[in-house]
Amino acid sequence: MGDNQKLYVILGPTASGKTSRAVGLAKYLDGEIISADSRQIYCGMDIGTGKDLQEYGDVRYHLIDICDAGYKYNLYEYLRDYQVAETDIKARGKAVVLCGGTGLYIESVLKGIRLPEVPENQRLREELKDKSLAELTEILASYKTLHNITDVDTAKRAIRAIEIQQYYQDNPEKAVTVSPNPITNAVVVGIDIPREKRRERITARLHKRLEDGMVDEIKHLIDSGVPADDLIYYGLEYKYITEYVIGHISYSDMVSQLEIAIHQFAKRQMTWFRGMERRGFRINWIPYDVSDQEFIEQVMAIQ
Repeated sequence: MGDNQKLYVILGPTASGKTSRAVGLAKYLDGEIISADSRQIYCGMDIGTGKDLQEYGDVRYHLIDICDAGYKYNLYEYLRDYQVAETDIKARGKAVVLCGGTGLYIESVLKGIRLPEVPENQRLREELKDKSLAELTEILASYKTLHNITDVDTAKRAIRAIEIQQYYQDNPEKAVTVSPNPITNAVVVGIDIPREKRRERITARLHKRLEDGMVDEIKHLIDSGVPADDLIYYGLEYKYITEYVIGHISYSDMVSQLEIAIHQFAKRQMTWFRGMERRGFRINWIPYDVSDQEFIEQVMAIQ
């Protein structure tokens, strides 16, 4: 068995088979999985984000289905929620397996980035309490750099967003706090899949998701009140299928444009991971097609 105090990270591009590898490792280690996927956090966005929840079996997972579709979750929230999940898993004596393809989330966790808890500013709240949502949105837009891009669909949320901006403006040194303690006992494993094989799997998976009802999933989100623009914001499947559903593009254009976009996305993921290596992170690449047993043995052999 592995060291339960270590952080095990399974990363790789889309369609590389990360989830099943992470599940196998978590079972072996008696661990739990924390997702590092910036879109799987949304409820109801299942087929398009490839949640494949049945793959987890009885392995517990965290940071999947934690927000309503339409919300714009950000890195600050992710690092806060990651910390809560990690503390909870370790408190129960389990190993932590971080799995995903969102390089920014993974790298920020490994760097030990901590973002400050922004305190309430009662005076500011008092000043803003009678303003309309339109006025609040205008105030928010006046800040030069928005550190915390959230969906300000209510006055309360807008006031909180302004409070955060004001705090960062008054305390610029706290806008991004990198703790002096990057994680040193992480075992970072990359799923190594040749480009052609990755392309093949992306294409096959896209067609399977379309057969499985991905268009209906997106129609359902729109019918339930999620604005089309919010879905387009999430990119990839949500962008192109929404464009098709609202009549902006034909079905065949949607499929071909979406396929190209997913290939480009996988390429960008690999660019990020290669960049991590240049920035000093050691990623141990294991071929995507080794047996489950062989995969575990190779991970456990990493010093």
